[in-house]
Formats: sequence, structure tokens, C-alpha cells
Amino acid sequence: MIQNAPQISGTLRKFALRVPENISNCSGIRIFGKLIKSIIFSTDLSIIKNSNADAIMAVYPFTPQPIITQALMLAADIPVFAGVGGGLTQGKRVLNLAQFAEMQGAMGVVVNAPTSNNVVRSLSNRVDVPVIVTVVNEEFDFQKRIDNGAAIFNVSAGSKTPELVEKIRILHPEFPIIATGGPTLDSIDKTIEAGANSITWTPPSNSEIFRDIMSAYREGKPHP
Repeated sequence: MIQNAPQISGTLRKFALRVPENISNCSGIRIFGKLIKSIIFSTDLSIIKNSNADAIMAVYPFTPQPIITQALMLAADIPVFAGVGGGLTQGKRVLNLAQFAEMQGAMGVVVNAPTSNNVVRSLSNRVDVPVIVTVVNEEFDFQKRIDNGAAIFNVSAGSKTPELVEKIRILHPEFPIIATGGPTLDSIDKTIEAGANSITWTPPSNSEIFRDIMSAYREGKPHP
């Protein structure tokens, strides 16, 4: 008999971030035996430690640094997909960062859209974790990416994400796809319906969360 999963929460930890429930409708991607459906897009440790996401997409707009990856690995109790460059950071540095990330415990390495196929191929030959290649528009030869070792596509095309996911899914029915879910439940549903296996969710920032808390405090109300 199938039963609903019992829920347990502490007094202090019940105030936490919860990923949108409809993300559970996607198939997920099973990596090294772990089923990954929801992926939080953040490098903020306080946000990460107070979220119920299945994994972390640790990609940020600066040159990747092993010390940042190490800090995430030490604090997180869920798998981390570590950004290793491919835009501003190129060539051998990407390969070295990927090896560092794998040795530190990353479940996968993420490269930016401008990464060359040669680098993708070198990465896939050098690390034993999935190489996740970011896709931002239709101007890609998806088959070449796959042939050169891309294990997962990370689709991030803004409002056009569902359309791009659908195009990839038509061309490659079984290929693993992570995609940004967008800002609403409806946009998440559309991305899943288009064929995304896993969804990245961007949480509110610390300042946004504090805004509501401080507003309540100023009015003499308890913690929301």
C-alpha cells in the first residue's frame, strides 16, 4: 500500500526555503544512484543550508576558485554541481578547476555556453563526473556537444527556455536535460512539460527574506 511520506520538522528549522512542489512532477536524473529533481541555484551557504533542494548549481559570474567549491562542499549536505568556467575562464584552467572540483567531491562540473567542443572533450576524458554543458540559445550543434562528451545539457534561455528544451527533446528524446524553471509555478510546469528532467530554482536572496522579517519586527509582530 502506498502511503504519504510522514513529515518531521523542528521548531527552529520549520522556517526554511521550500522548492516549489510542482518540481516533483519531473522525472529527475539519477546520478551515481541519487535521483536529482530540484536544484537550487545559489552559492549562499545560509540559503543552501536552509533549503530542501536535492542538489546545488554552484555557478557564479567570477572566475571559479577551488576555495569557494571547498567551502560549499564542507557546508552542504546535498550534491554540488560546480561551475568550472568556459566563458571568461578558458583552456587548461577549466580542466584544472574541474579536476579540483571532482577531488573535492563535486557530483558534476558545469561549463558555460562559450566552452569549445575541444575543452568539453578534454573534460569528459579527464574527470569521472558528468560534464554539464550550458545551453543558452538554438545556435548550438547539440549532436556535436554530445559527441564530444557532454553528459547533461543545462538549459538557461530565459523566457524561451521551454521552447529550447522542447527542441532538444525532439532531437534527443533520451538525453538528460536540466533547465531553469522560471519565476512562477506556471513557467515551471511549462518547462517540465517541454521535457526537462530536472529543474533549477532561484531562491529569494537574503535581503529579500530579511525584508519581510524586519517589517514584521518593526510592527511588533513575531517572526513570520
